[in-house]
Amino acid sequence: MSLNGSHERSDLENGNRSSKRVKIGGETKKKQLILNAFVEICSGHQSPGLWRHPNDQSHRFNDLDYWTDLAQTLEKAKFHGMFIADVLGGYDVYKGPQNLDPAITSAAQWPVNEPLAVVPAMAAVTKSLGFGVTVATTYEQPYHLARRLSTVDHLTKGRLGWNIVTGYLDSAARNLGHTAQPDHDERYKIADEYLEVMYKLFESSWRDDAVIRDVKKGWYTDPSRVRKINHVGKYYNVPGPHICQPSPQRTPVLMQAGTSSSGKRFAAKNAEAIFVAGHSPSVVAKSIKDIRAQAKEFGRDENSVKFLALMCPVLGRTEEEAKAKYEEYLSYGSEDGAFALFGGWTGIDLSKYGDDEELRHVESNAIRSAVEGWSKAAPGVAKWTKHTVAKHLMVGGLGTTAVGTPEQVADEFERWVEEGGVDGFNIAYAITPGSFNDVIELLLPELKKRGLFWDDYEVPGGTYRENLYAIEGQSGLPADHPAHGYRWKAED
Repeated sequence: MSLNGSHERSDLENGNRSSKRVKIGGETKKKQLILNAFVEICSGHQSPGLWRHPNDQSHRFNDLDYWTDLAQTLEKAKFHGMFIADVLGGYDVYKGPQNLDPAITSAAQWPVNEPLAVVPAMAAVTKSLGFGVTVATTYEQPYHLARRLSTVDHLTKGRLGWNIVTGYLDSAARNLGHTAQPDHDERYKIADEYLEVMYKLFESSWRDDAVIRDVKKGWYTDPSRVRKINHVGKYYNVPGPHICQPSPQRTPVLMQAGTSSSGKRFAAKNAEAIFVAGHSPSVVAKSIKDIRAQAKEFGRDENSVKFLALMCPVLGRTEEEAKAKYEEYLSYGSEDGAFALFGGWTGIDLSKYGDDEELRHVESNAIRSAVEGWSKAAPGVAKWTKHTVAKHLMVGGLGTTAVGTPEQVADEFERWVEEGGVDGFNIAYAITPGSFNDVIELLLPELKKRGLFWDDYEVPGGTYRENLYAIEGQSGLPADHPAHGYRWKAED
């Protein structure tokens, strides 16, 4: 099997350290994997240029039927969820500054639609599939976002997750009232207070039994069971109360990604599932261990934090078939699209480097660091030029692209669990729905044979949080979560 490692974006995080095997009823069993499909409301997503492949349907991202069909396909296969990425600006670093042309022509996450809008439609045709939606804290008031998220948690019957990001594109900031992004650490300080406001609105503004619908009395809601939050902080003043009654989960499943020290701290305190991306499990293991240790400092069970690695499987019934499929995918990839994405993820403009320039020898520490990581994961590559980098990004983007038979790719999944400590994977596609169909038809039977994937949802028709933790009744935040204490219970 061949592996194509990928660079870690600064806003993404790698890792979780957890045992490959767990004790259940006196027996030692393998830990079952959490699997999400990784998508964006755009064409190509992590595989720039692959929209040109005759079997790719991602160009139908404006078509609601495309999304409802995909949701039904994933639920039939018992995927835990669909993880929906998002950006609020274009990738304009390559050939820049502020040059969107490479992203526009190659469709490198451009155009891209708002992700939350399609979720209720997908929920209407499914019963158990969760939906993790990316929404930035930097550009929207918490009071407004709390309303949007509570509404969708109601409409999905508690199957919503929120991937909390602070943003990383200056192009987004310029269109949303800023000249540039706020400073990195400042963004996380803002996000800390943002989450405090959200917890107060979600958990503390309404008592569990506030809605009484007393026909005789004529009261829909008991006003003594609804209160203001009166939040006054450095960044936000929000009197409340929350405008929505408590949704099935109250707070959506909290997801996050961040490799910086402030990003790790934020994730350790708040996140229930952490998205990680890297070229090898050994690279992510240190960060995972670090975040777990910090989670423990916040009084959390370190093993309750779930880590999901980005993986793009390219599967064949034989190794030769898989490799041929990978080469075919590469032939449709866009170098300009890969360079545009790389520029947005890293802030590095590769147009400044020559076609044959060895990037391991350039002055930029950021480039050398990125390429050294790739070269360790793919030691057979003699020279790392910008075209080599593009090749490693064109199929699967930021994460590892695992090319091989179901047995070989399952081995790789197990290696990430064993060496990196991850709990599952966000599965990116080369083409859609073809890549997901391959995973369902070829890989899942092998994972099930090894005891690595369930036969059905732990809680059919349950909330996203119940199925993420595999605990019936765990719709609200776990008792050890720092925000659990905000909840206004009926007995209080």
